Amino acid sequence: MMRQYELVERVRAYNPDVDEDRLNRAYVFTVQMHGTQTRASGDPYFSHPVEVAGLMTDLRMDEDTIITALLHDTVEDTLTSIEDVEARFGPEVARLVDGVTKLSKIEAQTEDERAAENLRKFLLAISDDIRVLLVKLADRLHNMRTLHFIKSPEKRRRIAKETMDIYAPLAERIGMYEYMHEMQLLAFEQLEPEGYATITGRLAQIREQGDVRIEEISQKMADAMDRAGLKAKVYGREKHPYSIWKKMQERHVAFEQLTDINAFRVIVDDIESCYRALGVLHRRWQMVPGRFKDFISTPKRNGYRSLHTTVMFAQNMRVEIQIRSADMHQAAEYGLAAHWAYKQDDQPDGQAGWLRDLIEILETSHEPEELLENTRMAMYQDRIFAFTPKGALHQLPKGATPVDFAYAVHTDLGDRAVGAKINGRHVPLRTLLNNGDMVDILTSKAHVPDPAWLNFAVTGKARAAIRRHVRHRERDEMILLGKKIYEEVVERLPAKIGQKALAAAVERLQLKTADELMYAVGAGKISDRRLIVALVPGFDADAIESEWPSQERAISIRGLTPGVAYNLGECCHPIPGDRIVGLRLPDAPVEVHTIHCDKLVSGTDADWVDLSWGQGSDGGAARLRVIVHNRPGMLAEMAGIFGFHKANILNLRMTARDSAFHTFEVDLEVHDLHHLMRIISALRASDAVAQADRLFS
Repeated sequence: MMRQYELVERVRAYNPDVDEDRLNRAYVFTVQMHGTQTRASGDPYFSHPVEVAGLMTDLRMDEDTIITALLHDTVEDTLTSIEDVEARFGPEVARLVDGVTKLSKIEAQTEDERAAENLRKFLLAISDDIRVLLVKLADRLHNMRTLHFIKSPEKRRRIAKETMDIYAPLAERIGMYEYMHEMQLLAFEQLEPEGYATITGRLAQIREQGDVRIEEISQKMADAMDRAGLKAKVYGREKHPYSIWKKMQERHVAFEQLTDINAFRVIVDDIESCYRALGVLHRRWQMVPGRFKDFISTPKRNGYRSLHTTVMFAQNMRVEIQIRSADMHQAAEYGLAAHWAYKQDDQPDGQAGWLRDLIEILETSHEPEELLENTRMAMYQDRIFAFTPKGALHQLPKGATPVDFAYAVHTDLGDRAVGAKINGRHVPLRTLLNNGDMVDILTSKAHVPDPAWLNFAVTGKARAAIRRHVRHRERDEMILLGKKIYEEVVERLPAKIGQKALAAAVERLQLKTADELMYAVGAGKISDRRLIVALVPGFDADAIESEWPSQERAISIRGLTPGVAYNLGECCHPIPGDRIVGLRLPDAPVEVHTIHCDKLVSGTDADWVDLSWGQGSDGGAARLRVIVHNRPGMLAEMAGIFGFHKANILNLRMTARDSAFHTFEVDLEVHDLHHLMRIISALRASDAVAQADRLFS
């Protein structure tokens, strides 16, 4: 454990003006507060904050950050309060300690909920000051170094999984690759012990056998640089065991089949020398096509800059090489900490950008699982580069679409997107982007995000924004449906019901607003009988028929010339109440499709015809996807809901099954959209049904 004078000397080495008395007081304070507390290793507990402070000195952090590292556990684990910290060490340290303090255990139903709540609080804290993140990463790194002392395997695996899913990606996103690699290695040992033992064992065997390839290749590269008149340092190293394991999993190969377990770095003086060194290597050895990446002209979003290439050495051995300047190397090792700033606004734009994205995801994610999914997407994916028409560069994960690009530029642009051009050519919004594409987003002020986008959007920011609109739209639809049901109920009452009776019913049902009542009615949470009793206390609800007799009506379409033939699209199954569009092809009936139909999204040469349903249109076939729990009687309950609502089943087929759920696609004969929404609401309210949605394709 680092002693008091050693810590002070380490800070003085890069900050001669440090307030030594203040550092000494912080060191003594954490020792006194933690007292006789011990860690799982048996060491005094205060050894942990001292080691975290030592890690901060490696990053040459400022005085307040070092003191924060020393005090970061005092509020959580001792009788110290934030007010005590502020009184002794000032408001700045108190604010940082409050942000870094370990989050108290949260009683939640699932592990995901607990992890999501921790992540939510943590992201809010680091949005205020990025130094909170630096101390927290050092805290987690030291805890991982001592993880093997914890006796419970389940607890070790839980901590390791959280580290792999959240903290290692966070380290990567701010360019702290040394922290990321060590966290991944320590977590890998706990999560995949057999894989860890196999790979580390094979690497040890290679070293014991005196493999001189690294030294030999390094020397040949250095000689080539020297002959070209370039000052360069060449380092060779084994790849990290976790990186090797990931490559084995991705390629489905054994360790023996990997030809690139070694990697090399070439460190030169400046940017011009980086490109000269690249030319030397490509002239001397054959380049592997598709393996060159220029992160100098287009840096990663975390600020990382380097040239990456792979060349073929003797005996078909692939060698991966990184070429960078000394400044780039320093930034690559310690990322944001190599050029940290006090204020968020002073940080490099890339750093502020990704953090803003995470905070926006935090604000729009609704469920814990959704927050975790979207945040991991935002933090940890391979990237591509795409440009706006004005030349602005945006980094996106592989598999991104124009929808993801639009949300990366601005949330409002994503919300209003209706189409896209890639390299000047009109394309569907589901088109995958390639590196270097120029993307032009077409918009409409009247447009809102389409729920179908969730089928192909891959960025956390896009998915969070789309889900927010879907939730709002579903709520609006439920309120509208509830109003229609309410009107039906009121029409069947013998006396006229006014606003006073409605307000009284809202109060009797212990709701806050009339919209809350309409939502509850539409979602099936309040039955017709309960609504009647709330509106007219003491009234005999049994005297009113709860179902209207069905009436057969014909479908009529407005917007078509009388006598023109038309067909309802079998791909999207439009029903009265849907917003519809006609596709007119020569010598063929007009095809009627919903506005959400994939046939419209994918493009067609047909002319569009603006259509609407005629007065009194009734009857049509809609398609649903219903996921039911795999328990006896679930299918019968689903069919019972259809029967109760007088919807005829035209077709029923199982599309997927496993031990927990069965998925069905159901074609239903319904009156109109209002009728269909009542059925979907009843399905979603049923304990038998896990999910129910309408299909448009």
